[in-house]
Amino acid sequence: QVQLVETGGGDVQAGGSLILSCAASGSLHKIYSMGWYRQAPGKVRELVALAWSGGRTNYGDPMRGRFVISRDDIKNRVFLQMNDLKSEDTAVYFCLYTGDDDYEHWGQGTQVTVSS
Repeated sequence: QVQLVETGGGDVQAGGSLILSCAASGSLHKIYSMGWYRQAPGKVRELVALAWSGGRTNYGDPMRGRFVISRDDIKNRVFLQMNDLKSEDTAVYFCLYTGDDDYEHWGQGTQVTVSS
C-alpha cells in the first residue's frame, strides 16, 4: 500500500502565502513524478504542478510564476510553495505520486481557502 498525507492547508488572505507538504510512505516504487492537483467546488480537477524524475517541472497556467514545487526524494516528500494567493485558488489540493510501475496514487486532499 501507498499512503500520501497532505498538510499545510488552511485559510489565508488574498495576496498571502502557504506551503503545502505531502509525505509518501508504504510500498513505494522508484519515483517517476510527484505533484499536486486541485479541485474547486463545481469544477474538474486541474493540474497545479508536477515534478518529474529528471528534474523537469510543469505548472498549470494560473499557477505559473506564483507557485513553486520542490521535492525531497530521500524522505519521499513533495512541497508546494504558494505565493500571491487569489480567491480563485480556493480548492482542495491533492497530492499525486506516480512510481515506475505507472500507477497513480492520490492523497485525501487538504483544503485551501483564500479570502478576498
